[in-house]
Amino acid sequence: DWERLASVIRTAVHFLDNVIDQNNYPLETIKQQSLKNRRIGLGVMGWADLLVQLGLPYNGDEALTLAERLMAFVETEGRNHSSELAKQRGKFPNWEHSTFAHDNLIMRNCTVTTIAPTGTLSIIAGCSSGIEPYFAIAYERNVLDGACLTEINPLFRQAAQQRGFYTDELISQVSREGSLKNIEGVPDEIKAIFLTAMDILPEEHIRMQA
Repeated sequence: DWERLASVIRTAVHFLDNVIDQNNYPLETIKQQSLKNRRIGLGVMGWADLLVQLGLPYNGDEALTLAERLMAFVETEGRNHSSELAKQRGKFPNWEHSTFAHDNLIMRNCTVTTIAPTGTLSIIAGCSSGIEPYFAIAYERNVLDGACLTEINPLFRQAAQQRGFYTDELISQVSREGSLKNIEGVPDEIKAIFLTAMDILPEEHIRMQA
């Protein structure tokens, strides 16, 4: 839904620009530097989930093509709205010393996007972190009161239940292994899309980051 995504990007850029003015800074020098550059970092999370829902292996060419298209869209829409804000609110004070001045591109923020890990945020949102592949399909989480909770990827649980191969024994085995690679009873087409960081080559990880 590209139209909805564009709307979300514009809202997020506007919100993040407001945060700069509302923020409480620990030191005056940090405050002044932040106000001079108005640096924001709009990023993404849930990328691995999106690929699973589209049936695309994380390390496949189609996933890489989509990644390039999607992030180009985020960057373009984000910069466009930062430029619109600059016309209403003014350029960031250090604009004259930036590459934007060289290109005569009016901007409210010196940077707009970033690739953040979103570790805690993704737990709160209930999605995969950043642009990373899954850490594990199922794993055990130790909580403060000493209890041990089994965390199961909700998309895998849904797929397993719909296709009739979900069992408690299977989940126990997956939580021990983390990956589906050596798990019997899981269809190959499911294994192909539910990849973990240990299932892909370092080069494939870097290509996605790029």
